[in-house]
Amino acid sequence: MIDSRTHVRVARPSLDLAAAERFYVDGLGLEVQWRSAGGGPGEHELLMVGPAGGGWHFELTRDASNPLVPAPTVDDLFVVYLGKTPDEALVQRLVQHGGTRVAAHNPYWDEWGVTVADPDGYRLVLCSRTWGRT
Repeated sequence: MIDSRTHVRVARPSLDLAAAERFYVDGLGLEVQWRSAGGGPGEHELLMVGPAGGGWHFELTRDASNPLVPAPTVDDLFVVYLGKTPDEALVQRLVQHGGTRVAAHNPYWDEWGVTVADPDGYRLVLCSRTWGRT
């Protein structure tokens, strides 16, 4: 049964796992939960990041023999609900670690947060609202 304690993994491709790690770990502050170099037939390189002790993680994959080119759209969002205005130092740290601050496609996210594209072009939204007030 799926409930509030169910663990979640979100996965997507990346062309550069080292750049993704700099952005999500050194920039955003998540922790590396797992990594795998792959190397065997059919194996992928993996980088899993998430909060320490969290019930979710974000998996980035790369198939060295047949890399998938990421195809982000303006509505592919990874939203983090901070419950307060995003700290400008955090935004700058994300930019320093490979991100690009961008205007949101949906003006709601500019009103309630900051959007930063990661090194693969996917968008991270730092939302000032709380989970229950979206």
